[in-house]
Amino acid sequence: MFQYLTFRAVMAAMTALLIGLLAGPWVIRRLTELKIGQPVRGYGMQTHLSKSGTPTMGGVLVLLSIAIATLLWFDLANRFVWIVLIVTLGFGMIGWADDWRKVVQKDPEGMRSREKYFWQSVIGLLAAMYLVFTISESNNYRVVELFVGWVRSGFDVDLPPKAGLLVPFFKEVSYPLGVFGFVFLTYLVIVGASNAVNLTDGLDGLAIMPVVMVGSALGVFAYVTGSAVYSKYLLFPYIPGSGELLIFCAAMAGAGLAFLWFNAHPAQVFMGDVGALALGGALGTIAVIVRQEIVLAIMGGVFVVEAISVMAQVMYFKYTKRRYGEGRRILKMAPLHHHFEKSGWKETQVVVRFWIITMLLCLIGLSTLKLR
Repeated sequence: MFQYLTFRAVMAAMTALLIGLLAGPWVIRRLTELKIGQPVRGYGMQTHLSKSGTPTMGGVLVLLSIAIATLLWFDLANRFVWIVLIVTLGFGMIGWADDWRKVVQKDPEGMRSREKYFWQSVIGLLAAMYLVFTISESNNYRVVELFVGWVRSGFDVDLPPKAGLLVPFFKEVSYPLGVFGFVFLTYLVIVGASNAVNLTDGLDGLAIMPVVMVGSALGVFAYVTGSAVYSKYLLFPYIPGSGELLIFCAAMAGAGLAFLWFNAHPAQVFMGDVGALALGGALGTIAVIVRQEIVLAIMGGVFVVEAISVMAQVMYFKYTKRRYGEGRRILKMAPLHHHFEKSGWKETQVVVRFWIITMLLCLIGLSTLKLR
């Protein structure tokens, strides 16, 4: 029974869910005792001032639940799960440092953007360099051979089609990226997904449920690409070992649902950057391994739009300030969920409607399994 991937995935989800539900009250009490409360910026939503002091850094609960459940149920020899775990915990450490400065050192801004992006870039680039050769070959010995061949060739070696950019809804359409193109794209996906989820995490339950849905959908893609039979039938690249990522995705779903129990409005605990940055990085890394970067952008459309809304707001404000002497805004407030709050939507309305949109986008993403 324990040899079946689907059984182990179900058990990983149940394990993470139970760990989160049982440990949640204790974690919240400890965070409260340590006075690790969420600071609310003075220029933020006035309706959120009442949330000041709510325990934050609850993402630690999510990461511990995921890590324990994954380590209990996945094949310890699987290299893809290890790299996802390393990236997830690495981004979690960055988020921890950011949150620590906010809540302990009483700096509402936390880690400065340049410092945060530097460490994100380090992890993202290292992961990209590892994945470009790991996805192309089936074992570590062949990975080393490919890397050596790439160096000896003057950094010019052809990668197999499965390392190219796959276009959804089309049969066997893959654009070759080359090593540097793959590394650059992977870096953008991992770091971009991490920051997009972090920007979305601004309302009770807003970020965690889309993470659960998108992560679960990516688990389906992992199962397909890791199966020689299903990948051939559905015209997907066969990536040996990627199926084990279903265990991680299931654990992430279980841990996320457990956290939602305490994070639903009115939230007893917030995820903080330690959770949001880590979960976003995990989604990006999984999407790269299963070669579904574009599908991730579709299913995680809420994350994408939230990130774009912030970039557009900042760029337009700086442009108008330089040209007209005063900054102007496109939205009433960025990220986008605050714009809808300013427009009269209740917090719960914004959250549930964004969940519904994410569910629809995930169904569109899953339809690419067959509509090709």
